[in-house]
Amino acid sequence: MAKDWWRGAVIYQIYPRSFQDDSGDGIGDLKGITRRLDHVASLGVDAIWLSPIFTSPMADMGYDVSNYRDIDAQFGTLADFDALVARAHELGLKVIIDQVISHSSDQHPWFKDSKKAGAKKDWYVWADAKPDGSPPNNWQSVFGGSSWEWSPERGQYYLHNFLIEQPDLNLHNPEVQDELLDVLRFWLERGVDGFRLDTVNYYFHDPELRDNPPMEPDPERWPPISTYDMQDHAFDKNRPENLPFLQRMRALMDAFEARTLVGEVGEAPHRALGIMEEYTSGKARLHMAYSFDMLGPKFSPTHFRSKIEGFFKGAPDGWPSWSFSNHDVQRHVTRWAKFGTEDHIARLAIAMLGSFQGTIGIYQGEELGQTETDLAYHELTDPPGLRFWPENKGRDGCRTPMVWDESANSGFSTVTPWLPVKAPQAARAVSRQDADDSSVLAHYRRVLAFRKANPVLRTGRTTFLDLPDPVLGFVRESDDARLTCLFNLGPETVTLEIQGTLTGPCIEARTQGDRVTLGPNGAAWLVG
Repeated sequence: MAKDWWRGAVIYQIYPRSFQDDSGDGIGDLKGITRRLDHVASLGVDAIWLSPIFTSPMADMGYDVSNYRDIDAQFGTLADFDALVARAHELGLKVIIDQVISHSSDQHPWFKDSKKAGAKKDWYVWADAKPDGSPPNNWQSVFGGSSWEWSPERGQYYLHNFLIEQPDLNLHNPEVQDELLDVLRFWLERGVDGFRLDTVNYYFHDPELRDNPPMEPDPERWPPISTYDMQDHAFDKNRPENLPFLQRMRALMDAFEARTLVGEVGEAPHRALGIMEEYTSGKARLHMAYSFDMLGPKFSPTHFRSKIEGFFKGAPDGWPSWSFSNHDVQRHVTRWAKFGTEDHIARLAIAMLGSFQGTIGIYQGEELGQTETDLAYHELTDPPGLRFWPENKGRDGCRTPMVWDESANSGFSTVTPWLPVKAPQAARAVSRQDADDSSVLAHYRRVLAFRKANPVLRTGRTTFLDLPDPVLGFVRESDDARLTCLFNLGPETVTLEIQGTLTGPCIEARTQGDRVTLGPNGAAWLVG
């Protein structure tokens, strides 16, 4: 087994509630995922990442865990999980699972004991009220309002960076660290190949509870929807104490064969790249990290270049993970719609992503060119959408069920699913594209096969080319290979003075002499 299999790998994210329902309750489950793994393997990816499947009251759809060592009944059993891992490994797929250890559910026995000031009284972050009864400081919750909640039972406030139902664990306590590392060991011993670490930069808080300073206003998005974005989060996360704990996690991973850690850095752009660099630098912390820098509305050569070039300049021995979509953001085909047609953007996006230096992530349905689902308020389940509608419509629009065929509910379930399948999304079903060589799905398979066949795209060095907007261009190079990658991010045809011979699954590209012409949202790879 290759120890560094994760370097340059393609990871396919599965949102379990919405992948395949085999139990007939309208919610996806592990048996359903196992049955559909052949589709995932057919894409040519290296691994799957499962969003949380642990026991949970589902206040935040599984990101509020009440038992870290068991599977929630709506997803199945530990035996079902073991069968999924076995089948994935048969297909050559690694298995990465989410770990949500910055906070738990308020229904976790640990928190219930902590509220009573029992043996685990210091396992969560507690603080006294100010003399006037107000919270200990100005920290804000990601989901709105103060990140402190009063507990009459204990007579103190507890910290929750997210929902009130998601109290933050106190990782300053060595007992908590030891317990969480034992949780990781439990799953490693069950055969998982790695962990995606939710909100990895939230693990520690400032023990002095100092107020966060205000954020410098961003003219493009000011005032923000949530008061959370009005603060520069210097003290409620991003703390230096995180690094020694990451080193403990890495030491545990290194005791097993060929396992990996990928951390989600939830932070504003001015700090996210630096944290990615810091957390992956050297060989004693995370194997890789990703931020939301490529999950937003910016779609320009300058933007993509700055993130990739900036990362490797700051952390030449670190490793990034790049994605355009996931379960937390609007799907990129919709997000970048003004730059081309849906199918054009879908094809261009995977051509670009498949050429980036780093590990890359694909979110379920992305390979179909899937678009964001337009939901009415009464159809929502997501807390931010319910609270901030309509300025923030929540995350349900990207979480609607996977579309498999032309049967009822697009083959996802035999009953009404937990989120609706609507006509625009159903039109992109796997069955409609599987045998069509001109489909988005076929293009994804070609690009991923091209990446796999060219190791220079997985691990080669990157040198960016100075080209006129809207063209993004760079050279991927190793000791024995060189590939020029060109992408037209605009809707108009462009011609460039670049020599080479076209190779791979190019889009709207042709050469003549020392010129390359790219059609709208065109892409080209050249050798020579």
